[in-house]
Amino acid sequence: MKFKMIDDVALFLDNNISDAYLSKFSEFLLSGAIFTDASKVLSILIIVITVMETFLVTLIILFNLSFSLLIFPFFIIPALFAYVILMQEKRVQEIERSAPDFLRQLSSMLQVGLSFENAMEDMSHYSKGPLYDEIRRAIIEIRMGRNFDEAWRAMSVRLKSKELERIFGIILDGRKSGSSISTVLFDVSNDLRDLIALERERKSAVMMSVMFLLISAIVATPFAMGMVSVYSEFMQTYGMQTEIILTAPLAGELYLMIHSLLIGFIISIIMYGEIKPGIKFSLPLVAAAFGIFYVISNFGVSLLMGGF
Repeated sequence: MKFKMIDDVALFLDNNISDAYLSKFSEFLLSGAIFTDASKVLSILIIVITVMETFLVTLIILFNLSFSLLIFPFFIIPALFAYVILMQEKRVQEIERSAPDFLRQLSSMLQVGLSFENAMEDMSHYSKGPLYDEIRRAIIEIRMGRNFDEAWRAMSVRLKSKELERIFGIILDGRKSGSSISTVLFDVSNDLRDLIALERERKSAVMMSVMFLLISAIVATPFAMGMVSVYSEFMQTYGMQTEIILTAPLAGELYLMIHSLLIGFIISIIMYGEIKPGIKFSLPLVAAAFGIFYVISNFGVSLLMGGF
């Protein structure tokens, strides 16, 4: 019955959501090692959130709880987003670690007389990992009639690594120009190995700064803003209701959201040197910070009052 419900919702989504959007979402999920159909993942999210919302509404009515609890089921969405992002990062790191050896082995196979396509196919049969999975996919696309250059470039884009995309483009250009491709592969393999070592050193150097920002975003600031809300409610229980006391919790929530968003973009600049990837940090940070703020602001009063 449950699976039938998922299938029914998935069918409804397939019929009402553009194939382009579903295809993009499916690629996003695949990059995070989630191999379920995009429509089924969306249907599971909808069903889980609906069930949780129904359960929370029942609890709110029975125990006279705050209706702000209804926001928590929606935290599943940024949690899924954060999980996929983490898996993407792990996948890219694994691909970049295996790429130099792949390029060097490919260079050796070309030197013994194999063609580029045959060398790729032979290597895909005897190696495992996300890089070789993409190679097998590119080989299948070529067999189905796709141009080799298009399949190669599409594979480099799917790898989600700017360094590999640039290097694979150099290899493709070298192949077109008729130069010794085995020599090119050997040289870029060494360059990529050095580049990955430099990237690893750079990330290690900035990790302390990133950890400080994370602690500020999801521990220190939510706790401080939550205590402001606790203080505001504590003062209201004694009849001290000024404009500042009444607006302090709302101002704290807005500040917390803006602070978490900015922290995500700052982390992106520190780690990648650009602001665009920051959204993948900002959304989970906002969700985590708001969750801690909610716990402190709602249960802090009872703890404070219990101490008097």
